[in-house]
Amino acid sequence: MPVRGSRRTFLGTAAVTLALCSLVLTEPAHAAKPVGSDKGADTEQQGGGDKTGIFAAARIQYSGAVAKDGGTGNVTSSDVNWTPPPCWYAPYLGAKDFKKEMSKHIEGQLKAPGMGGTAGAAIGETKRHYEDEYGWTDTPGYKDYNVDKDGEGMFWAGVENPNEPDPLKRSSCTELPFWVENGDAPPPQYEEAITPEILAALAYQHMELPDTKVTLAPAATTKVNLPTWAWLDKAVFDEVQATAALNVPGFNIQATTTAKPVALKLEPGTKDAETYPASGECVINADGSIGEPYAKGKADETPPCGLKYLRSSGNGTYKLQATITWDIAWTGTGGTGGDLPNGTFGSEQAVTVQEIQAVNR
Repeated sequence: MPVRGSRRTFLGTAAVTLALCSLVLTEPAHAAKPVGSDKGADTEQQGGGDKTGIFAAARIQYSGAVAKDGGTGNVTSSDVNWTPPPCWYAPYLGAKDFKKEMSKHIEGQLKAPGMGGTAGAAIGETKRHYEDEYGWTDTPGYKDYNVDKDGEGMFWAGVENPNEPDPLKRSSCTELPFWVENGDAPPPQYEEAITPEILAALAYQHMELPDTKVTLAPAATTKVNLPTWAWLDKAVFDEVQATAALNVPGFNIQATTTAKPVALKLEPGTKDAETYPASGECVINADGSIGEPYAKGKADETPPCGLKYLRSSGNGTYKLQATITWDIAWTGTGGTGGDLPNGTFGSEQAVTVQEIQAVNR
């Protein structure tokens, strides 16, 4: 975050202190319907928040193909350096409600035992910031918590991503709550302020891809040195969408993230095998399918997508790993959109490989 002058040290300390008093919000849990049960239906939200409605303005709704109960989906980003946002700034409370909550936190901190010295001074600076228009460098203060502007905007605050495993990253949005007029964009220095692109990344994080089983011929049990055909029909292998939306008075945005299948990678589960093609990467066909179904009379042909085992699996099975690569893109409010890193999701299938029995005469 940029440094905003000498007073920034005091206010930064205050922000951290107040974060410990729950002013850095935790996004509530979300309970979603199972994948495919009702794509496009709004996610019902359970839990989180308290009786004051402290979370109401910061709540994000997920719909479409998303994981149940607000959990992380099953997509793995192909870019190891890409991660969903660990936190963000979002509309929090109107002026009157914010004054009630913030003044309660500040007074509680000032009365806490041992709250003297630098910490006490920082809390005092924060109190002046919201009561007496005492600002610093590029951020103005607020007279009486902007109560005279109630209904014309909202205070924004940091929101933690509950699916971020690193607690330091999750709680890193510790800037003091700031005012944004209805219809205005947040000040540019708040780079983590919620945007359609951030919502798209969150939809990606919650996306649940279908567990599609690859069709094999021969199915489940094959023979040594016999080409096994593999394919996925378009009918069971289509694009998937997940939507994240934030709707509060004066601020409504959303983004839909779309995953389209583009390739299938086969890993036989043993070194004693060959794949078709040799890379094991089967590309998508023009009609949206992958591979080609086996048909009578093709026994001597090489499958465009498949594999051949060179050794029996004995009394066990080989674990065929079929991983699908998905192209990920998003569209959002205001004509925004773009690409996100490709996603992958794989599943295992047990394959029994038998020796071809010869008859000795």
